[in-house]
Amino acid sequence: MANVTAAMVKDLRDKTGAGMMDCKNALNETSGDLEAAVDWLRKKGLAKAAKKAGRVAAEGLIAVESSGHTAAVVEVNSETDFVARNDQFQAFAREVAKVALMGDGTVEALEAAHFPGSETTIKDRMQELIATIGENMTLRRAAKLAVKKGFIATYVHNAVGEGLGKIGVLVALESEGDVGQLATLGRQIAMHVAATNPIALDPSGVDAATVERESAILREKNAGKPEHVLQKIVESGLKTYYKEVTLIEQPFVHDPSKTVSQVLKDAAAKTVAPVSLAGFVRFALGEGIDKDDGGDFAAEVAAQAGLKKPNREDKQ
Repeated sequence: MANVTAAMVKDLRDKTGAGMMDCKNALNETSGDLEAAVDWLRKKGLAKAAKKAGRVAAEGLIAVESSGHTAAVVEVNSETDFVARNDQFQAFAREVAKVALMGDGTVEALEAAHFPGSETTIKDRMQELIATIGENMTLRRAAKLAVKKGFIATYVHNAVGEGLGKIGVLVALESEGDVGQLATLGRQIAMHVAATNPIALDPSGVDAATVERESAILREKNAGKPEHVLQKIVESGLKTYYKEVTLIEQPFVHDPSKTVSQVLKDAAAKTVAPVSLAGFVRFALGEGIDKDDGGDFAAEVAAQAGLKKPNREDKQ
């Protein structure tokens, strides 16, 4: 057997995009011959991933996982919604979320972590899936919340399976109160977050640049008025803005007569302890991704299958 070095494995991986263990196996099988190893991987269908890396992956799934005091949410992207319904893809997303529970909330650490039950990293496992399924995939982002006392609730909107969907939300409640009550309240607030998409927990969390922009808009709308009047208009306008975009200030979707802050205060009676909202995370699938709308995926599939794409004239 050839002495396969880490450098040889890296060269083959860079050349083919295949997983690390697959590259090592290929080099062992071909006595260290790089070109022969490339052919070996191609025959196994494992050298396709690199060719697909440039294609936009804006579909996929949001996956959430919680252990009560810790919860994680990840976004795993694919090129088409069809793949998001694939059992292998769904199982991969679910396992990644479970591994994320034990990580630091960064994508880098998550990609380097071992896939459950194997020596393969999550990144390498994803490369294998790309080769098997035939679409580009990315582990786009991950987040994690933890509390010492309390409960972290989760909610998935447009669910396609347990913990999998198009929008995933984590809500961290800190309290020494009844866990069952906290779980119910947390889920209600998570549903609220999914519906309203707040940009921050409270006014102090709103980005300074955002505040400046809103202030500038208010000033421009009321240009010509005295400075002391403008100042009051800006202060009043920002208060209204905070009620719309910060979670604590928003009217609760389950009872619009109360703000989320008031709901938390009222909850103390049921949980028999004060309840505070420590944080939240909301991931919506594909948000912020520039999708390439110029392509025609149906035509691409038809071409690969040697078929003519049906059109209106064909149906008449």
